[in-house]
Amino acid sequence: IHEAQQLSGIEIKTLADARRAAKVIHAFGCKYVLIKGGHLLAERGTDLLYDGRFFNVFKGEFIDTPHTHGTGCTLASAIAAHLARGKSMNDAVQTAKAYLTEAIRHSLAIGHGTGPTNHFYFLQS
Repeated sequence: IHEAQQLSGIEIKTLADARRAAKVIHAFGCKYVLIKGGHLLAERGTDLLYDGRFFNVFKGEFIDTPHTHGTGCTLASAIAAHLARGKSMNDAVQTAKAYLTEAIRHSLAIGHGTGPTNHFYFLQS
C-alpha cells in the first residue's frame, strides 16, 4: 500500500482507492499492477491485480501476527517462480498468495521486533 500510494499520489484506504491507484501506476507502462492489501483496514488480506483492462481481487485470510517481515519480497519471488514454471499471472498470484499465507501462519518469532515469515514451513511436519 505504501509504495502504491507514493507511486500514484493517491491515499489508499479502500479497495476503490486501490483500483484508482492501480490505473495510475499502470499508465506508467507496466503490464500488470499488483497492490498488496495487508494494510487495508476494511479489506485486510485482499490483494488487487490490474492488467490494464480487468481487475482481479484475491481475497485471503488475514493472520494477525507481528512476524511479517519480508512478505512483499516473498510474494514477488513466489509469483516470479510460478510464472517461470508457465502459470498465468492470475494463477501465479493465487498460488503465491496461498504460499505466503501459510508462510505467515507458520512465521518465526525470532530476534526482536518483527520476525520473518517461514519460507520452509512445508518441510516441517
